[in-house]
Amino acid sequence: MSDFRFLHTMIRVFDLDKSIQFYTDFLGMKLLRKNDYPDGKFTLAFVGYGDEKDHTVIELTHNWDQTEPYDLGNAFGHMALGVPDIYKTCEDLRKIGAKIVREPGPMKHGTTVIAFIEDPDGYKIELIETKK
Repeated sequence: MSDFRFLHTMIRVFDLDKSIQFYTDFLGMKLLRKNDYPDGKFTLAFVGYGDEKDHTVIELTHNWDQTEPYDLGNAFGHMALGVPDIYKTCEDLRKIGAKIVREPGPMKHGTTVIAFIEDPDGYKIELIETKK
């Protein structure tokens, strides 16, 4: 099993263009590929910080017939990104319209500095300060 590799996480998104903009413009990811599947009435877009052969990415799945935002349920937790300066990152994200749902600061019962933001569909993204 040591040759296994984590490839991607898939999330369903209501407005694909808005989601791609969030992950690329707000979080600095790149749109790696995007494919329409007309027979299945869906589009897959993959975003990430580097090529899929070397990096774990996010698969954004847009079902064309979805008429309402998805109910996220209560099983999914969050995705996490490491950032070098969490206070500056949150300040910059706030300026461009990101929704910060937990201001930066030490986590409860620990010293790791974290914050949470939400993407356009309400998925939580934890920011973790990773000083170099």
